[in-house]
Amino acid sequence: MAKTQLNVRVDEGTARAARERALARGMSVNRYIEELVKQDAGQVGQTFVEAAADFMKQYENVFAEEFGAEREGRR
Repeated sequence: MAKTQLNVRVDEGTARAARERALARGMSVNRYIEELVKQDAGQVGQTFVEAAADFMKQYENVFAEEFGAEREGRR
């Protein structure tokens, strides 16, 4: 994939934090910022949470029947 160069200005504290966090993760600052933007713009996490919530709602009664009494200390 072709790369596009962006030039951004941030205060020194933000730049230092970006460098430190990138170093701690073993990646370049460019890669670190790219990953942050992808996470922020991406819908993968939100899609997973919505699917998990839908699953729990659909099978709520099954879980309650199977595990409800155990959670309440009745088993």
